Amino acid sequence: MAHEVEFVNGVAQMAYAGETPWHGLGAQVSNDLTPAQMQQKAGLDWTVQEVESYIDFNDTKLPTGQKSLVRSTDGKVLTNVGKGWNPVQNSEAFEFFSEYVLAGDMEMHTAGSLKGGQMVWALAKVKESFDILGGDQVDSYLLFSNPHMYGKSIDVRFTPIRVVCNNTLTLSLGQQVANAVSLNHRTAFNPDSVKETLGIAHEKFAQYKETAEFLSSKRFDMNTLINYYNEVFPHTYSKGKEVKVVEDLTKNAKAAMDVLYTQPGANFGEGTWWQALNSVTYLTDHKMGRSAESRMQSAWFGQNQARKVRAVNKAVEYATAA
Repeated sequence: MAHEVEFVNGVAQMAYAGETPWHGLGAQVSNDLTPAQMQQKAGLDWTVQEVESYIDFNDTKLPTGQKSLVRSTDGKVLTNVGKGWNPVQNSEAFEFFSEYVLAGDMEMHTAGSLKGGQMVWALAKVKESFDILGGDQVDSYLLFSNPHMYGKSIDVRFTPIRVVCNNTLTLSLGQQVANAVSLNHRTAFNPDSVKETLGIAHEKFAQYKETAEFLSSKRFDMNTLINYYNEVFPHTYSKGKEVKVVEDLTKNAKAAMDVLYTQPGANFGEGTWWQALNSVTYLTDHKMGRSAESRMQSAWFGQNQARKVRAVNKAVEYATAA
C-alpha cells in the first residue's frame, strides 16, 4: 500500500508538538509555535495556482475546459478542477487558528500532508479536557482539513482524543449542536462564517462528556455486545445476517472483541458501553490497516471515521435500551 503521508526528499511532511502522537509520524517541534510557524515546520508553506489545462492532439494544444491545480514548490499537478472552483491556500487554513492561539485558547498540535499534497490538515489542542471514572482523561481538539482534490470539501470539526490510549474519538451525529462544518469549493472560504456555525464553544465538548459519562454507567451483556460488534463491523456479503455467537462475527469484529479487556485504559468502565466503544476506536486507530499512515487517513477522513460515528451512535442506542 502506498504511503498516505507525503514524503519529500525522504522527509515526512508532518510536524507535531508535545508527546509523540498515536500515528508516530513527523518531526517534533515546540508546543508554543504560531500557526504560521507550524505550517512552515510541517513543510506546508506552499501555495496552489489554477492553470489552464490542455491536451496535445495532432501537434495542437487544445483546451480541456478545465484547470489544473498546481503546487508552487515543484509544479506538481494536484488535481483538475472545473469552473467556479475556489482554491483555499494552506496559509488560510492555518490562519483560521491564529486568534485562538494568540488568545491562549488553543495550541498547535499536529499538521501534515497526505496523498502527495492533496490533503493538508492541521490539528489544534483546545485548552479544555475532562475525566471520568477517576482518571480517564479526554482532551478536545479542532481539526481543519484543506483538500486540494476535486470532489473533496473543506472540513472543520471537533475531535476528542482519549489520553490513555490516544484514540481519536468522534461526536455523535445525533447531537443537536453541530460539531463539524463542511464547505465545498464552489463558494469562497469565509472563516468567520465557519467560526459562527461551529460556535467554537465548549458546549460540544460538554455534550461529549455527557455521552461518555452515560456510556460508562450502562453495562452490556454478551448478547448485546455481539450484536453491537456485528453492526459496527457487518458482514458485507449478507446484510442483516443474524449473529448470535462470537465465531460468526467478522474478522474485525472478533479483533475488537479480543482487545476489549486488553486495550489501554480497559480498566476504566470495565463491562460498560464506554469500554465497548473504546475497543472500536482503539482497533481502528492502532490495529487496522497496513501502516500508521493508512490508519490515520482512514481514522480521520476515510471509512473508519464513518465507522466510529456509527460506533458511538450504536453504543448510545444499546446503552439507552440497557
